[in-house]
Amino acid sequence: MTNPAEFAEAFRSLYGGQPRIYRAPGRVNLIGEHTDYNEGFVMPAAIDFFTLVAIDTRDDRRIVIRSENFSERAELDLDQTPSRGRGHWSDYPFGVAVKLEAAGQHLRGANMLVRGEVPIGSGLSSSAAIEVATGFALLDIAGTRIDRLELAKVCRQAENEFVGMRCGLMDPFISCFGQTGHALMLDCRSLDYRLLPLPDNMKLVVCNTMVKHELAASEYNARRAECEEGVRLLARELPEVRFLRDVTIGNLEQLGNELPAVVGKRSRHVVSENARVVEAAAALEREDLKTFGELMGESHRSLRDDYEVSCGELDVMVDIANQAEGVFGARMTGGGFGGCTINLVRSESIESFKGVVAKDYAQATGREPEIYVCSSAQGAERVV
Repeated sequence: MTNPAEFAEAFRSLYGGQPRIYRAPGRVNLIGEHTDYNEGFVMPAAIDFFTLVAIDTRDDRRIVIRSENFSERAELDLDQTPSRGRGHWSDYPFGVAVKLEAAGQHLRGANMLVRGEVPIGSGLSSSAAIEVATGFALLDIAGTRIDRLELAKVCRQAENEFVGMRCGLMDPFISCFGQTGHALMLDCRSLDYRLLPLPDNMKLVVCNTMVKHELAASEYNARRAECEEGVRLLARELPEVRFLRDVTIGNLEQLGNELPAVVGKRSRHVVSENARVVEAAAALEREDLKTFGELMGESHRSLRDDYEVSCGELDVMVDIANQAEGVFGARMTGGGFGGCTINLVRSESIESFKGVVAKDYAQATGREPEIYVCSSAQGAERVV
């Protein structure tokens, strides 16, 4: 984990001056995948992998960012902002700056240094972490009161409209509102949420398959379009339906034959996943990790078979985890087509779990996985 004093010194060697330092966490989603943009339910936890931003003001209206991860520098003129990104890592922080300005915030020019601890492309939301950390920092140095919900909404807008990824609100929301020792169940329609304490005898273990298939972004947007088509068709018989959130399993059993096969499968995943999140929250509140783990298994099978966003490496990783000692449940997490699995593991079984997964996954795929034992973390905050 980054030493703030060392990070501040790295900033001073680039720009001089004394920076403020901010951080925002990545996240892992325990259950509730591809439901957020359908106004459904999700259950993420912020994790102790952060993106850090060191920042100091400038006298002009330029934002200058240096990324340690990419060893690159990028600049944005706040008085001549583009309407869309250019397919570059800087689209994420600059998109937030552009959308904050469009929302009426008068930002100050800034020098920034960014360090990302969230593994990029792993499904742990490095994008939301850099967006939230950047937005939090820019607003604070401008002397603006920070409304975390509005910041989360701006970050989603930046990713939707500037970056071009049609993601939902979950990732920036948990990066803003996460709390140590808790997961969070979010209603993506009302934005009401409740904190769910995580049992002390369990750890969140994230296993990175070390693959990210190129079709992830295009297929993500395709899934969203298929959900919208399901809503359009179901609304002909059920006019109250605006999102798949409004559809029940009974509705699908009654009307599913009227949907094209693929659209029906996508709809079935979202509707059943929403029900699983509600049931999983109740299980977690009564510390029934056996039921919670069973629901994780159902979720993975639905993502594999109905939503078709898993891949061979994810399925292998989940199968191996489910055979390991001390595992309550395992599933893919994130958008899919590679990235990570989330595993709920007994604390005393962590080392044996890591050994089994690393060995068996490497034998099955020829790839060495990365395994992260995570703790739930605080949302965005100023460090120094």
